[in-house]
Amino acid sequence: MAEANWYVVHTYSGYENKVKANIEKTISNRHLEDVILDVRVPMQDVTEVTASGAIRQTQKKLFPGYVLLYMVMNDETWYIVRNTRGVTGFVGPGSKPVPLTAEEMRPFGIEGGLETSAPKPRLVVDFEPGDMVVVIAGAWEDTTGVITAVNAQKQTVTINVELFGRETPVEINFAEVKKK
Repeated sequence: MAEANWYVVHTYSGYENKVKANIEKTISNRHLEDVILDVRVPMQDVTEVTASGAIRQTQKKLFPGYVLLYMVMNDETWYIVRNTRGVTGFVGPGSKPVPLTAEEMRPFGIEGGLETSAPKPRLVVDFEPGDMVVVIAGAWEDTTGVITAVNAQKQTVTINVELFGRETPVEINFAEVKKK
């Protein structure tokens, strides 16, 4: 029997979960559990900081419009997946699906077909340079300043605060500021 690989299926935007459910229903109805082993809509936990400074956890689709399948590729499985309502096709040149490599799956916490660990959560903020913010925690609490730079990698903003009579740039964590 052929080896199972991860493939990417393109779907209509917003139909990822419906496609996943339809494929899972087909797997169950046709007893294809041994050839289509896993269906996933990659999600990531995202921490959002709202304009009011509230922090909330949400789940966002990592790749809107795409579904991952761990399956043995043959004519039957290709046909079944390709003709699922909401699927526009496999990712690959022409009609030939290209499997993902182990290196491409590693960021999702997947080794071979097995899950190793979840991807790290990402912090999404709506801060921009020029926004007026108030520091709500830390050494600069209750200080007001204007954002001059946003560093998403370090999850910090740089604001100008008045110190000893002149403007001084200070780097502060996203969670310690809120928009004014």
